[in-house]
Amino acid sequence: MDRLQAMEMFVRVVETGSFSKAAAAFATTQPTVTKQVAATEERLKVRLLNRNTRGVSLTEAGALYYEKCKEIVRAAEEADAVVRVKQTQAQGLLRIGSSVAFGRRVLVPLALDFMRAHPQLQVDLSFEDRYTDLVAQGVDVAVRMGKLADSALGARYLGTNPWLMVASPKYLRKAGAPKRAADLAAHETLIYSSVQGNDVWRVLSPRGEPVTVHVTARLRSNNLSAVLAAARSNMGVAALPWYVAADSLATGSVVEVLKGHTLPEQEIHAVYPSPKLVPQKVQVFIAYLQGRFGERWWEALPKN
Repeated sequence: MDRLQAMEMFVRVVETGSFSKAAAAFATTQPTVTKQVAATEERLKVRLLNRNTRGVSLTEAGALYYEKCKEIVRAAEEADAVVRVKQTQAQGLLRIGSSVAFGRRVLVPLALDFMRAHPQLQVDLSFEDRYTDLVAQGVDVAVRMGKLADSALGARYLGTNPWLMVASPKYLRKAGAPKRAADLAAHETLIYSSVQGNDVWRVLSPRGEPVTVHVTARLRSNNLSAVLAAARSNMGVAALPWYVAADSLATGSVVEVLKGHTLPEQEIHAVYPSPKLVPQKVQVFIAYLQGRFGERWWEALPKN
């Protein structure tokens, strides 16, 4: 038996907690799976699983091996999927979800561009800032920001969502432009409460040194458009995702503050109800998204 299949069997044993359930998944017998795992342990000269009457549990070495095997198995599945995607036309109804600001500014033009390439596909876009239960809401794929919680959902990494600090030229003429991160403590700030939950900003200097600044919130909102509007209206310094600020930066209604300093980035993931038997339309859409979130992706968005 090849090593990849051995890894697949080991992963399935861990995830089901049972040799017999893993055997059923591979349409083979429990002794075959048991022997395969034992052969892997013998090859590695280390015990991966503890067995008892209640089931199996990972050893410390087994936990490390499981995480790596899971990555390899998923990478192999993705490689197969890439080939299948090239051979199959997306069709049917695709329900897509995301947050409101990201949906309106990013997903709408991307979805329209995707639909032009797949005329047999219908799309249902749903944007909400609250957490959405994909199964209950019937969402096929959602784009989410930040670290993902452990769950039974399927997920694919798309890229990063960088942030920056901006203010209007008029505000900076009045208040003075900050020269270093610590200067933000003397400024009015505009806070997106869904991410920046308190009055502390964590900034990296151009040399990579972390700086923690206690700021004064002139405005706090869970709506990114409201934070941007306040910045454009000369109300203070705002921390915003690049995709939100990009158009206003281009017109000059806001300018970047503390250029060279960086704020924490968010990961961007496509998530879907289950990692098993992913519908082709979802695979095709995710493959499309993975090609759109490269370096400075917000500058290359298709226009709505």
